[in-house]
Amino acid sequence: MKNPNVIRGMESLDNAGVYKLRDDLAIIQTVDFFTPIVDDPYMFGQIAAANALSDVYTMGGKPITALNLVGFPSKTMDIKILNEILRGGIDKIQEAGVILIGGHSLDDPELKYGLSVTGTVHPKKLITNGGAKPGDVLILTKPLGTGIISTAVKAGVVEKSLADGVSRSMAKLNNIASELMQEIGVHACTDITGFGFLGHSLQLATNSKVGLEIRSDKVPAFPEVEKFINQGFIPGGLYRNRDFYGHSVEFAPAVPDYLRDILFDPQTSGGLLICITPRKAGKLIKAIQRAGITEAVIIGKTVAEHYGKAIIN
Repeated sequence: MKNPNVIRGMESLDNAGVYKLRDDLAIIQTVDFFTPIVDDPYMFGQIAAANALSDVYTMGGKPITALNLVGFPSKTMDIKILNEILRGGIDKIQEAGVILIGGHSLDDPELKYGLSVTGTVHPKKLITNGGAKPGDVLILTKPLGTGIISTAVKAGVVEKSLADGVSRSMAKLNNIASELMQEIGVHACTDITGFGFLGHSLQLATNSKVGLEIRSDKVPAFPEVEKFINQGFIPGGLYRNRDFYGHSVEFAPAVPDYLRDILFDPQTSGGLLICITPRKAGKLIKAIQRAGITEAVIIGKTVAEHYGKAIIN
């Protein structure tokens, strides 16, 4: 049954649900949890919390409360590991200015952690993944390749300095980029997570009824990703993303295979993909980079043609 107060629901394929409480107030609700992608339990807690909070930031909202979600194999794993995961999550939640008000745990043979998050937003200031206009500039705020590198980390072939750098990127909140995009004004936004850059970009294109033109040479990626791809460290999610979204993508012959893989790579706690007018794009890039998000870069544009498809040059 449709409810007039549901601004964004399941049918919208947006980053979170949005429910209007008053003409000047709506709540954003989201939930996300997953199995460990790094060995350090404290860092895993930070990454999982940052990932869950990101959905509120994409929509121009302010996260206010969170609930822990935990699956823990109590019979086979030391409780100290769980304590460290929760400590990492709480530290990230507090960094975001969010209140942890409870949670739920269960005995699970597979370790999992994440959050349910509630945020607030003015209904007229809501940013969705359906508002892009033809001619918008696309800005990406974090490098790609976390799925590939995480797969290589599990095989023990990644140098600690690179593994730590990727972990820090995943644990970094998207709050600053969100605040700046709200201040300057944008048309649409999504974050890049499990469906990969192309999956989330195509959802945005479909919802906005635009096409995408992407400059593959401008897309930022973590160091050594090409090497790990060539060595065969490909996560299963990359193949699934390519199978599901590949029919909507047209690659120029000159785009190398490794770059194609990076664009389908499933990300964890990735950056924001922001759609903004060309007139404002330079101002936003400068503001984001001055704030310390130096990897942010313009990677392409939206077009009126080939609605719901991506052309990769």
